[in-house]
Amino acid sequence: MSSSDVAAPHSSNGKDVEQLETVVIRFCGDSGDGMQLAGTQFTNVSATFGNDVSTLPDFPAEIRAPAGSLSGVSGFQISFSSRDIYTPGDEVDTLVAMNPAALKTNLADLKRGGTLIVNEDAFDKGNLGKANYDHNPLDDNDALAGYRVHKVPMTRLTRDAVEGLGLSQREADRCRNFFALGLVYWLYERDAKPTEEWVNQKFARNPSVAEANLRAMRAGSNYGFSTETFTVHYHVAPAQLKPGRYRKITGNEALAFGLATVAKLSGKGLFFAGYPITPASDILHELSKLKNFGVRTFQAEDEIAAMAACDGAAFAGELAVTASSGPGICLKGEAMGLGMITELPMVIINVQRGGPSTGLPTKTEQSDLMLSMFGRNGESPLPIVAASSPADCFDAIQEAFRIAVTFMTPVIFLSDGYIGNGAEPWQLPEISDLKPITVRHPEGPNGENGEFLPYLRDENLARPWAVPGTPKLEHRVGGLEKADVTGNVEYSPTNHQHMTDVRARKVAKVAEFIPEQELEGPDSGRLLVLSWGGTYGSVRTAVRRAIDAGHSVAHAHLRHLSPFPRNLGDIISRFDKVLIPELNTGQLRFVIRATFLADAVGLNKVQGKPFLISEIYHKIESLLED
Repeated sequence: MSSSDVAAPHSSNGKDVEQLETVVIRFCGDSGDGMQLAGTQFTNVSATFGNDVSTLPDFPAEIRAPAGSLSGVSGFQISFSSRDIYTPGDEVDTLVAMNPAALKTNLADLKRGGTLIVNEDAFDKGNLGKANYDHNPLDDNDALAGYRVHKVPMTRLTRDAVEGLGLSQREADRCRNFFALGLVYWLYERDAKPTEEWVNQKFARNPSVAEANLRAMRAGSNYGFSTETFTVHYHVAPAQLKPGRYRKITGNEALAFGLATVAKLSGKGLFFAGYPITPASDILHELSKLKNFGVRTFQAEDEIAAMAACDGAAFAGELAVTASSGPGICLKGEAMGLGMITELPMVIINVQRGGPSTGLPTKTEQSDLMLSMFGRNGESPLPIVAASSPADCFDAIQEAFRIAVTFMTPVIFLSDGYIGNGAEPWQLPEISDLKPITVRHPEGPNGENGEFLPYLRDENLARPWAVPGTPKLEHRVGGLEKADVTGNVEYSPTNHQHMTDVRARKVAKVAEFIPEQELEGPDSGRLLVLSWGGTYGSVRTAVRRAIDAGHSVAHAHLRHLSPFPRNLGDIISRFDKVLIPELNTGQLRFVIRATFLADAVGLNKVQGKPFLISEIYHKIESLLED
């Protein structure tokens, strides 16, 4: 474990307490074992305590995979620390495995010397067979010699703890996740009070279930305290976070809060149209709770209808937004083009997942950059904004809408499964610190002869946003090419050339509106690491490690992918080499090479998992050795 080697004091029961700086825990078990719940509660407790946290939920694509199967394993990884962290960690310090399948699929990630806690009651003949074991791995002392192994009869102890509450055996066994949670709470000196309050609120109408979960959790804690097998437990001090109020937030939650904030800042209603798709559905779920903030949600019959509804809402003068993942974005393509040619402001959120087609629905990937840039018919460039972390979604979605209404254009917002489902502490902002979003609707004609000219452009090449029903602002809209200024249908070759050029120049002008690209590290040197999206945490940590080791390396993380920041080419030119880590086969690298003629090198991974810090650090070292 990442220990600071502080002398271990003794606790009241005679067991040592070891001080640690950073810990990585993974709960894993069958998809019905409540591992996501256990991980979420541990995250909440650690965030309440004041640790910096970063999480990685990992669950099967199937709604209910066969119990005990390898494909049905669900996991939740959390890193919590007394310092700033940016990833859920590389190697696991403590692994909680609820059955043989969970052990088999996760043991390789447990570091040597790490703590392994298993529910030994689940290692019966049936479960061993489902996990393709021909023997009980808990009896293989050689294979487990490198770990601190704790075989805990969780099923039996949980049943004992809830005895007398009138629960069936199946209901009793569903409390095993709280036994495991209580044990890990004791192991890392966590205060269970926030979880106790959550349980009482969640099961207020079913007090026997609430009591069963609380008993199971206390039994787990008591087991750690009283058993002789745990000779030490651990303490991770609070992190030195900036002063303020914090809460744990996922990327999808941050998007919902950010969208509600957009409505408040602009004084406009926000209309969300969507169709359920993993991993974007939670945005709709969260927004549906925010009606009192001027938010209206609409679950359409399919992705095409959701996008078309956004076009209609934007035409009606509403702040329009939709969210989906790769397959749904493909279906939205034609109606996105309609929004682009009619030059109406809206935001299209893409929470990327593994593809192609259905692909890996619950796994993360960054493979929709080309789709976002070129996935519409005709010449139809759109601005692209990408979030870097769960909390960053709150600010980035506001920036996307600010671009949309300033330049009268749809904007694509890129997140991914890792960002959307992952969580980290988020400091609640001061209202006074939020930048306003100004929306202007014309109130009368703008032509010299008293007519309304719907495509008369301002300094940003943006046309006026007329609200239907406003007297004397009647005008045509539609997907056919139109004449500039008047908006009348116009098929002439020269007009089409002109309109195509104008729409492209408008998107290019966004580069003058957004900030210049920031750089962490030296202004010039041997290696620039260029990243985007959810790779931010791993890349930033790896680059800082390389800088601390004395290497000439810097890091630039892109929020704006179309257009690029206006100084990006200058930054790239100041470095001998450029490394672009991506969770795809090299999409940003392709665009960077084409745009700046830079001989960029890629580090590419499409395994449904985020980068490890070590993977990026080793690539940095290898490039600097050449």
